[in-house]
Amino acid sequence: MKVVIAIDSLKGSLSSIEAGMAAKEGILKAKPDAEVIVKPLADGGEGTADALIEGLNGERIDLTVTGPMGSPVSCYYGYIKESSTAIMEMASAAGITLVPDEEKNPLLATTYGVGEMIANAMELGCRNFIIGIGGSATNDGGIGMLKALGYEFFDKNGEDAGEGGQALAKVSSINTKNRNPLISECTFRIACDVNNPLCGENGATYIYGPQKGVTDGFKANLDAGMANFSKVTAAALGHDDSKIAGVGAAGGLGFAFLSYIGAELTPGIELILNAVGLEDELKNADIAVTGEGRLDHQTAMGKAPVGVARLAKQYAAKVVAFAGAVTEGAVACNDAGIDAFFPIIRGITTLEEAMNKENAHKNMAAATEQVFRLL
Repeated sequence: MKVVIAIDSLKGSLSSIEAGMAAKEGILKAKPDAEVIVKPLADGGEGTADALIEGLNGERIDLTVTGPMGSPVSCYYGYIKESSTAIMEMASAAGITLVPDEEKNPLLATTYGVGEMIANAMELGCRNFIIGIGGSATNDGGIGMLKALGYEFFDKNGEDAGEGGQALAKVSSINTKNRNPLISECTFRIACDVNNPLCGENGATYIYGPQKGVTDGFKANLDAGMANFSKVTAAALGHDDSKIAGVGAAGGLGFAFLSYIGAELTPGIELILNAVGLEDELKNADIAVTGEGRLDHQTAMGKAPVGVARLAKQYAAKVVAFAGAVTEGAVACNDAGIDAFFPIIRGITTLEEAMNKENAHKNMAAATEQVFRLL
């Protein structure tokens, strides 16, 4: 029997690999001769870098960059030396959680630190980039990131257009000659799970701006600035990507990656499953084991465990899921490819006790053991 395990983290309790190793322990108790493969799992959002650093034996690189409001912030990314790959979350350098509510200002918030993080990784030797762009504090169209990578943006007087969302309306010309030459040696794959265009009522500013501090009175002006940036970009680069699905992600950062860097925008779960080589292991697997902290109806709408299930079903593997908790709505997961799912809690307990790392490990191992005794 070959079993492939890919469980998302049980946030606040077990990491993806810790959960996977606990499940492996239980499976081997039930069937000592089973071949059990454990892979890290994430969906491109928060926790992706940590999951892949641990699961792919990567190195954590810590550095200080320009934060979203201009002050220095500490951030990190993962470095997989064997494949010259950097695993990044833009939120580490320009995330909304880095800015207190009273300080949110989309006119000034910048992605400059994201560019600094990328430049640092290129100097280290990274040539393949996997970047999650969820959770941004910015609405700058990625102009900050691009400036950190050597692109120059000028106003009608030939002066630097500035930073943040306020700069977009001022951009009149673009100079790409001084961009970091290492960019042309790199491939960029961007985890993007939204379909929004850059501008308009379904664009970056109108849909995601309010959570970043964009008030109703500023929406039209900021959106117009984004449209200006798009127009000048199209004239300078010879192609208009503003209407492509996903370019509105992260306040237009998706647009900057696609138009200027030549990046590929990919649904997060597809990107991560490909990065960890899960499909190759599933080709001859009998059973796939997946799960997360809480299985509910939202899991069936494309979250990481369902991504595993869909891939496993392509190779006729049975799919079993384990979770800290399940809801009535989790039955939707059965229609999404998960053959059966099980909560790992074994008795009445407090949330604190259930999330204790040692308890969670024991519960996961015990639950998987009993299911695999039946299998």
